[in-house]
Order: sequence, then C-alpha cells, then structure tokens
Amino acid sequence: MKELTKTTVTKPESKPAGGKKNRLLFMLLPVLVAVLLLLVPVPHGLQPFAWHFFAIFVGVIVGLIFEPLPGAVIGLTGVVVIALGGKWLLFSPEQLADPKFKLAGQAFKWAVSGFGNSTVWLIFGAFMFAAGYDKTQFGRRLALILVKYLGRRSLTLGYAITFADLLLAPFTPSNTARSGGTIYPIIANLPPLYGSKPNDPSSRKIGSYLMWVAITAACITSSMFLSALAPNLLALALVKSIVGINISWGTWFIAFLPLGVLLILAMPLLAYWLYPPEVKINDEVPRWASAELVKLGKLTRNEILLLVFVCSALLMWIFAADWIEPALAALLVVTLMLWTGVLNWNDITSNKPAWNTFVWFATLVALADGLSSTGFISWLGKEGGALMTGISPSVATIVLLLAFYLLHYLFASTTAHTTALLPAMLTIASTIPGINMQVFCLLMVTSLGIMGIITPYGTGPSPIYYGSGYLPTADYWRLGTIFGAIFLVALLVIGYPWMTMMF
Repeated sequence: MKELTKTTVTKPESKPAGGKKNRLLFMLLPVLVAVLLLLVPVPHGLQPFAWHFFAIFVGVIVGLIFEPLPGAVIGLTGVVVIALGGKWLLFSPEQLADPKFKLAGQAFKWAVSGFGNSTVWLIFGAFMFAAGYDKTQFGRRLALILVKYLGRRSLTLGYAITFADLLLAPFTPSNTARSGGTIYPIIANLPPLYGSKPNDPSSRKIGSYLMWVAITAACITSSMFLSALAPNLLALALVKSIVGINISWGTWFIAFLPLGVLLILAMPLLAYWLYPPEVKINDEVPRWASAELVKLGKLTRNEILLLVFVCSALLMWIFAADWIEPALAALLVVTLMLWTGVLNWNDITSNKPAWNTFVWFATLVALADGLSSTGFISWLGKEGGALMTGISPSVATIVLLLAFYLLHYLFASTTAHTTALLPAMLTIASTIPGINMQVFCLLMVTSLGIMGIITPYGTGPSPIYYGSGYLPTADYWRLGTIFGAIFLVALLVIGYPWMTMMF
C-alpha cells in the first residue's frame, strides 16, 4: 500500500513534460536576453561597463517576470555574476587604475551591500509582525468580529471584508499573506451559506461580489500604508538612493489619506452597483462568525501583547523616526515578541517567506544601487529628459505616471515592476525643470498598490481570488479595467492636487 501511495503521489509531478520544457526555456531566456544586450553596441555617452551592468540587470528582471526559479535565487545569481565580473561590469577604468583599489574586496562589499539596507530589515521585521498575527490568531479574530456585526447584509459584509483588510494592512507587508493567510480563508466559508458555489451560475448570488471586494480592498490598502506592501518599502529605498528624498511612514500616509479614505468608503458600494450580488440579506453569516469567535475564546495574553507591540511600532514609525530608525523599531518589537513568548526562535528561523523576501529585496537593492553607481541612471535621465524638453512639469508628471501605471500590464510582479521602471521614471523626472520631485515620488510609489487591480496577475493576491472559481476571466478583466481606470483617475484628480498642496 505504501508503494502504491508513492506512485499515486509522484505520478502527476512527472506528467507534464511540456512544463519541464517551458521551465528550461524560462531559465534560458534571462541568459539569452542578457547576452544579446551585451552584444549590442554601447550607446553614445555611456561607458561600456555601465552598459554591461545594465544587460545583466535586464536579464535579472526577465528572470523575475517569468520566475523559473524563486525570486531570491534570481536576484542572488545576478549579484554574484556581476560581482565576479566586477572588472567589466561594476567598476570604471579610473577606479581600477587606482593602486589602492582592491577589486575583490570592493566587489564583495557591493554584493552584500543590500543586506545592510535599513529598508530590507524593516521588511523582515514587518513579516515577523504578520507571523505574530497568524500564530496568535488575532488577525482572524478581527475579521470575524467585523463579519459578526456587519455580515447580515451583502453590502455591509463587503464593508466588513474591507475594514478587516484595513486593520491588518499597516502591520502586514505582504498583501499575499494578508489576503491568502487571513482574509480569504474566512470569506471562502461565506458563499456556501448563501447557496453560492464556485464555477457555477450560483456564484453570482454573493461569492463573486465578496471575492471582488476582497481583492480590491487589498489593492487600496496596499497603497494606503507604506508597510502594507513589500515593494512599497523597496520603492522607498530606490527613491532615497536615486533622488535623495526620504519618505517617512507618516508622510506616505498623509499623502494618500484623502484618496484612501474615499476609495475605502466608496469601493464596496461601487462593486455593489457594478457587480451586484443576487442575495442581499442573510442571517446565517453573523451566526457562523459568532460560532467561530466562541471557538477562539477570550482574548489571550499573547494577543494582547501583540496588539500593544504592533501599536507601539506604528507610533514609533510615525512620531519617533528622528530618534529611532524605523527598522530598528521593528527589530525592537520582534525582540520583545521573542522575550515574551508571542513568537519563539523557531517561528523566526522557519519563516521561509520572510527569509526569501529578505534575500530577494537585499539583492534587488544592490542591483538598483549599481545602476546608479555605474552612471547608467544619470545617462538615462539625461537622454529621457532631452525627449521631454518643452513639456510643462505638470504634464510631464501625468505622462510619466500614466506610463508607469499602464505598463503594469506587462508585469506579474509588483517587485519586478518597481525594480525595472521606478529608477528610470525618477531619473527622467529629476531632469525636468520645475517638477516637484517629492510630489512626483509620492504619486509613483502610492500607485503601486492600486495598479495591482488591473489584471488577474497584477499583484500577489490576484491569483488567489481569480482561482477561487467565483470570478470568471471575462468578469475579472472587465472589472479590472473599470476599477483600474477609476483608481488612476482618482489618483490624478484627488491625490495629485492634495499632494501638491501638502508638499
């Protein structure tokens, strides 16, 4: 029987031969792209080593888009290749001619530079907060409480889902973990209570509405809080590195606040009008949530401690950034969680998503910094700025934002999108006379969350809800276009004037 079980389990894995061929193709594609770019003549005005660095960088981005291997492996490979070829990829002839310059030591120092970046450690700390929410089940409790009190009507249930995501977002840097780990497992139980089934005409009774509200809420909250989406923190590091502007947690929050509040309040109602559920009222949902809360029992000691700790971290991020580095504040809270037993050391060492993201982002920060240090970014800014000569600062801002937002159709990863396009947009904008760079940076970075709504692959939670069986392909693309346009117009009409006035 054991042998039969093994055969049954392993057989499906060896079945798709085409899948192995595709993976091999995807593994070769980044290499092929990098080699082709290396063979292209170096553009005028750019040093050869900078162009060679850019070729490897593009290969890494292609690898992140198709992901034949985990993102961390792709990023680490790029860093190692460039460090090994530092003589031709990383350092100028002038640097190499200096007798005091130690090639091997400087190449290694650059390769690991991303691991000392404070933003990378802030991301890691925030992942530990999310682990605390999961282990203590405090996140599940918050969601169930909202469902209990707002779940009788379909519309208010939509608001319950939205507010649950809103409460979790400031402390969960992975919207995939937030949606896939807490929100989705709860709301997946709700449609059957209404007789709404996946991949069935009955899905429109309420399941479709709930799933669309959930993915839309995840996108809005990902833009609303700096700490609600991991690429937000990467964008923060890129902005500081490329244009020297530091965006704090509070600045980010204030910049998006009016638009965020409006979208949070309007979105469930818009979905109710544009994608209405057939069932409007059901008394079973609040009863189910009440029963689940009874199973959870009273608020535990660890839940109370977690609440105190994460609120303390949030206060330090907002009000004490001048006295304590936000990353250090996060590590302080993680240390307190370990000492008080909210988490144990095994929770830290076994958290694969956190370590994977840590390595991934550290390598991407180093690669993005290399684009700047080799002179590629300044050259790109000069060339891009020349193309926009004569355009007013406000028109240039809108044009660049539209391009940045709509090009997300080409990316299945917000991280890859940020790494590939944000440095170019920042550099081009910095060459345009009269442009308000702080406002421009805020527009760019706060668009990262909301742009995830436009496609079924646009952000981490998208495949989860798309694969739920409640959102048919045609519906998803249609609604993604509608809501993506609404979000973009709202950012331009409300967010842009507000940020201009405030900053």
